[in-house]
Amino acid sequence: MFRHIKRPLRQVGATDRELVRRSAQLPPTVADNVLMVLTRSANHGKLWWLVAAALTTKKGATRRGAMRGVAAIAGASATANLIGKPLFPRRRPAAEEVPEHRRLERRPTSSSFPSGHAASAAAFATAVTMESPRAGLFVIPVAAAVAYSRVHTGVHWPSDVGTGALIGIGSALATRHWWPLHPDVPADTEHRAEAPFMRDGEDMLALVNPGSGTVTFDPTEEVRYAWPKATLVYPDPGKDIRRQLAEEIERRGTVRALGVAGGDGTVAAVASVAADYDLPLALIPAGTLNHFARDVGVKSMPDADAATEAGAAVGIDLGEVSITGSGGTERRWFVNTASIGGYPEMVRIREKLQDKLPKWPAAVIALVRSLRRAKPIDVVLNGKKTSIWWLFVGNSPYLPKGFVPSRRPALDTGLLDIRYLRADVPYSRLRFILATITNTLGTSHVYREYDLPTLTIRLLSGNRRIATDGEVGPLGNEFFFRSRPSALTIYRL
Repeated sequence: MFRHIKRPLRQVGATDRELVRRSAQLPPTVADNVLMVLTRSANHGKLWWLVAAALTTKKGATRRGAMRGVAAIAGASATANLIGKPLFPRRRPAAEEVPEHRRLERRPTSSSFPSGHAASAAAFATAVTMESPRAGLFVIPVAAAVAYSRVHTGVHWPSDVGTGALIGIGSALATRHWWPLHPDVPADTEHRAEAPFMRDGEDMLALVNPGSGTVTFDPTEEVRYAWPKATLVYPDPGKDIRRQLAEEIERRGTVRALGVAGGDGTVAAVASVAADYDLPLALIPAGTLNHFARDVGVKSMPDADAATEAGAAVGIDLGEVSITGSGGTERRWFVNTASIGGYPEMVRIREKLQDKLPKWPAAVIALVRSLRRAKPIDVVLNGKKTSIWWLFVGNSPYLPKGFVPSRRPALDTGLLDIRYLRADVPYSRLRFILATITNTLGTSHVYREYDLPTLTIRLLSGNRRIATDGEVGPLGNEFFFRSRPSALTIYRL
């Protein structure tokens, strides 16, 4: 049996030596210096961190590709360096195998098999390409050059590089288990809606929030370009946006549509007013994440401008929650999500960490931190007594299932996405974290998720604040959630 194993290994070794010999015979060129710089810059993944930082400056698929790439490198590096090298020790090629001008001053001393540089390069390039094929066209040649540079400088055999590349590709593909690919398409809706043609924004009242997104970007000029005849208003720091807009509508009398340029919080406030007054909404995304605009399918000002000029609109669902407390009952709309308990804190920590970490590691750290400080909430949920750590309610079902919902395939389902973490099960927080890491939430006894048109939750003691679309709402002890089909008309081609 050992004879059958040794024979192919000898063949691999002979092929490796032949390929290294041919590489060493290449005449000196300027490429030698380039490959030396590349191979050194890729030490400890420094090159890929710089490339990832550059890619994250552009929103959308490019940024997601960079973050997935960093996550893939972590898996590939751990597999190659912590598992592969200790299990399969192998001598590196002798320094004399390559010309002197190609030799590294500091040759690595660890096992030659497999190549950690090739693993990281392939992991990053594959992950970026999975999210953004266009960005991959630039990253793949660099990754291939880094991988080959390990043979060119005489520190790896070709089979080390090939195996490392396979590890990297596998690591990138494995990220889909925890982090499904995000198709960059708008959510579906079958409900076309009637909306007036808005030539240059005539009779439109548009709220512009310069405080959304980056501090250096003011969307005013984009709004004036798209809707030069619209009346522009800005958030009054001393007033609630909803009340401010309602007063403006009552004062002006003739308002045929509302417009908004801002982030998700601003959009949610204006959308609630549009729903109350049965006015169509025109949206220019100007925030940091723009979850709602992405799901609707309005990516930029030209999209909004074209839709209003064409009078093209769709009807989408809104979530509604009635909050009952000592001061009576108050109603709130939400376009994205509502939550009770520690979920808002988890989201806040996660988004802060995502400036430096990939999405999934940031989410796990945020989950641990928020759950550590959380307190159980005893409730009656749709008539059933239970205890929970937090409750999440989405306007229409989100994907992926689990605790990091990111997109909605449809906005006209008439359903709410309900997810909660039970606190009445022993070691529920620890079991939830382990299930999240292993992606087995679907079979976990501590986690529940349903798609329902309504939900009633009553607290058995005390009061809790509700958060809607990231904004903290009033205290209450009873909450009634329901989906309002086609409650909002929004301009979209």
